[in-house]
Amino acid sequence: MSFERKMPMDYDFQMPSFRLDGRVALVTGGSRGLGLGMALALAHAGADIAIASRTADELAAAEEMVRAIGVRTLILPTDVGDVDAVRGMIGKTVDHFGRLDILVNAAGINYRRPLDTFTPQDWDTLMAVNLKGAFFACQEAAPVMRRQGKGKIINVGSIVFEISIPNIALYTISKGGMRQMTRALAIELAKDNINVNAIAPGRFWTRMTDAFFSVPDLYESAVSVIPMGRPGAPSDLAGATVLLASDASDYITGQTIFVDGGWLVNGGVKA
Repeated sequence: MSFERKMPMDYDFQMPSFRLDGRVALVTGGSRGLGLGMALALAHAGADIAIASRTADELAAAEEMVRAIGVRTLILPTDVGDVDAVRGMIGKTVDHFGRLDILVNAAGINYRRPLDTFTPQDWDTLMAVNLKGAFFACQEAAPVMRRQGKGKIINVGSIVFEISIPNIALYTISKGGMRQMTRALAIELAKDNINVNAIAPGRFWTRMTDAFFSVPDLYESAVSVIPMGRPGAPSDLAGATVLLASDASDYITGQTIFVDGGWLVNGGVKA
């Protein structure tokens, strides 16, 4: 028995849509900072949004912002460091909307201090939020997406996927694990038509980094090596987020998009 292979000559095609109408996205850490920016971008593209976060007042404010765009919204008070809470988060999203098409793992914390000051509790807490929670969210979301025949997972990494910065060793280790997790899950879930990719931001000015960027000397030092001459804003992640969530990225998996204003290609020097 033989078969014939033919070169695909698919030039008569329709442009893949970046619209997300009718789809449901769950964003962890979506009540502020980069996570909120990503949630708003997905909402502007038409997706209904579930937002998971630990802080009730921030969730309420984020819910109001998303609803003002005109899509359905669900807020989920969740500690992503708690695996049972993560599983409940996925279940509640599916129960409420009837589906889950896009998972964005944006929740994260950072401790900035020297190596010899970290404690075992620091390790456990940071790894639980930054890595364990993201892994079990993917594990819980994958069967849902598999049943639907398609899905998109976006992990929020960091410039430390590629470079090391002093005094954030635990954060760097956790993000290194996230990069390898993205690659591993991309291979395993490709057969299920589930794309797994990462976005790695560079220097972004958010509440988490406000104390740093509010100091003039530190601000100038940080932006001096960014060719675009400024720190990123949450809105700067909108394009990459919608791309990786949409049909336009159907043949992209296991990849990282660095959104850093050119810092990495400029040598990634200076923290």
